[in-house]
Amino acid sequence: MRVLYVTQEMNPYTALSEISEIFKNLPQKAQDNNYEIRVLMPKFGSINERRHRLHEVVRLSGMNIIVDDEDYPLIIKVASIPGSRLQVYFLDNEEFFKKRAEFFDEENNLFEDNEERAVFFCKGVIETVRKFGWAPDIIHCHGSFTSLVPLFVKKVYHTDPILNFSKVIYSAYTDVIGNAFKKSFKDVATINSLTDDDITAYYRDGIVDLNQGACHFADGVILASESLGTLDVDQLAKDKPVMSIVGNENHLSETIAFYQQFIEQEVDNE
Repeated sequence: MRVLYVTQEMNPYTALSEISEIFKNLPQKAQDNNYEIRVLMPKFGSINERRHRLHEVVRLSGMNIIVDDEDYPLIIKVASIPGSRLQVYFLDNEEFFKKRAEFFDEENNLFEDNEERAVFFCKGVIETVRKFGWAPDIIHCHGSFTSLVPLFVKKVYHTDPILNFSKVIYSAYTDVIGNAFKKSFKDVATINSLTDDDITAYYRDGIVDLNQGACHFADGVILASESLGTLDVDQLAKDKPVMSIVGNENHLSETIAFYQQFIEQEVDNE
């Protein structure tokens, strides 16, 4: 079985929030349980390429990603995690990532184009997986920067032979960027056949709520932070599996067990 991990952060490459620490051992745990793993994350400028021995994957690079009617080149780099058999693929772009930190500038203000950066990354994830030619059974997204992946998989690429059987799990953490997104976010996020109605799940009372939208389109939800704002957990639990790992020392094993119900469901459907 194949698991694609999409994360906005990962130790040892970043240490911005709890995501880096919670996520760091999960891919290895899945691999130890005989899952085939791929990991994708942004190549923020804060990641030292020389120290972590990143190098470009030429066969995967060269695609252009359209964001708000503009073309942006996608560069794919890869590094091996020290002491493991795991590789991490990094999505890079000169304008969005190469010389910039994660989400805040030097004066601790959110970047004004975080919307475009998130759309670029999430679209880039989809196109990279398609270029892999590698069909994941589970796509597990971590953090609000990945929150458009569930939407794209379920509403745009649901007939794609690489992604049409993928189950999407979203791990919700405290969102540090969504509240600052502009109301015009829907215009940037709308791609292909998507409509404004498809994006409404990402709004609450006129304000962007990335966790809410991602949870709406995901097949399963993992609550990973104590503070999740206005996320309506009771409503989520009515129509899809929801699990909390807050304060749970066994969260790695329980997350792997959480995957199994989706894989068993797929087998039953066959």
